[in-house]
Amino acid sequence: MLEETGLVILTTALPILELRGGLPLALSLGFSPVSALLLTVFINSLLFFPIFFGLKIFYEMWFSKIKFVNRIIERIRKKGSPYVEKYGLAGLTIFVAIPLPLSGVYSGTILGWLIGLKWRKAFLAIALGALIAGLIVLGVSLGAFKSLAWILK
Repeated sequence: MLEETGLVILTTALPILELRGGLPLALSLGFSPVSALLLTVFINSLLFFPIFFGLKIFYEMWFSKIKFVNRIIERIRKKGSPYVEKYGLAGLTIFVAIPLPLSGVYSGTILGWLIGLKWRKAFLAIALGALIAGLIVLGVSLGAFKSLAWILK
């Protein structure tokens, strides 16, 4: 079970996949729905810290000079700013909660950093968004697994 847990953690920590990939993987490996949800939401939420503080430390030194990184940051700003401008911290939560590529913890953390949120407020909004996304992905995954089981009967 240790190898499976490591695989789920690695998958959950990958950009774009995040818990959208890790949670269904955990379920397919035999984790209980509650264990899968708790593990992936926890790991996904913890990603906030190296991203937020890494940007704070390294953006001026290196990242700002890399065009590819600047393009990604600008895309995140364009996609997420309307949510935050309209709804404030709840907008950041909604942005992270939408389980689609470029709207998870990575993007939400970058967006929170870009608009200058204090780390505690940003983390709370992002962790809540990750929990909501996890519940959505869990519901979809369980429905898909039940549907597949019914089809294969």
